[in-house]
Amino acid sequence: MTAPPKVWSPVRWADNKGVRIAYDRLLDSPRDGEPLLLLMGLGASRRWWPDGFCAALAAHGFAVARFDQRDAGESTHLPDTASRGPIDALLHGRGEAYTAEDMADDAIAVMDALGWESAHLLGASLGGAAAQRLALRHPGRVRTLTSSSAVPGDLAGLRTLRHIRLGTLAKLARLKFPDTPEGDVEAGVAVARILASPARPFDEEAARAGIERSADPGIRDQRAQSRQIGARWHGPPISALRTPTLVLHGEDDPLIRPSAARRIAAAVPGSRLVVLPGVGHDLPEHAWATVAAEVRGHARLGSPRSRA
Repeated sequence: MTAPPKVWSPVRWADNKGVRIAYDRLLDSPRDGEPLLLLMGLGASRRWWPDGFCAALAAHGFAVARFDQRDAGESTHLPDTASRGPIDALLHGRGEAYTAEDMADDAIAVMDALGWESAHLLGASLGGAAAQRLALRHPGRVRTLTSSSAVPGDLAGLRTLRHIRLGTLAKLARLKFPDTPEGDVEAGVAVARILASPARPFDEEAARAGIERSADPGIRDQRAQSRQIGARWHGPPISALRTPTLVLHGEDDPLIRPSAARRIAAAVPGSRLVVLPGVGHDLPEHAWATVAAEVRGHARLGSPRSRA
């Protein structure tokens, strides 16, 4: 049997004060393209970015790279804290492990390792909040910001609850699967089903095929997820953002209410909100071309030529 072609470079690691951050580059993306860094959401590894979507971004001239947030994928996992799970961390605001500033600096370490002086950012879910904070903490390193399916990065604890559908969060918290590769796949399929748009049929066969290529235990590692949620932001509010900002949100998002996107767009001067029909808290194939085109159009606001 012929081995499938390699899509991504071998994994490499950046270092942020002893925390190792795993990253790779899309091989088919142009090396001289505009740098685009992808930030994935809660507990999920970088491999949850669909290869087809990343190829669509590369077709628009981006040099695409992705990384595992700390406590996800192949990056360093920190010791357990007092929080028992994501809901506990959200409600009680425990952030003993590290700060949101530490997570922002992880992304900068990756950019340094890639040799990128600056980059466009695309963050999904928790990755969207992390991208907002990165643009606040290191504005000179960020060309444009695209925040997708995210809560405002300056909110924490109980203030976040108004934007979260707790019933969906509880469903995710109740999922239990064996600590095996098969369990990782079944957990991934279950999560994908919960987060998909309820207005469209769930394509389990396609979801399973993708998850079998990207399955990892982070989807069911609630201790690691609680450490990520517990990482508190101590910086300025998102109203201080001056980076060109695009806010994307699925119209049918079953986890994060569209009110979160509206709040981000209202708070960030000059930002633009795009609601994606037929999209949940995910990135389904039918939306790839639209999202890639939106990111490309938005990136022109922060290209070196446009800033000259």
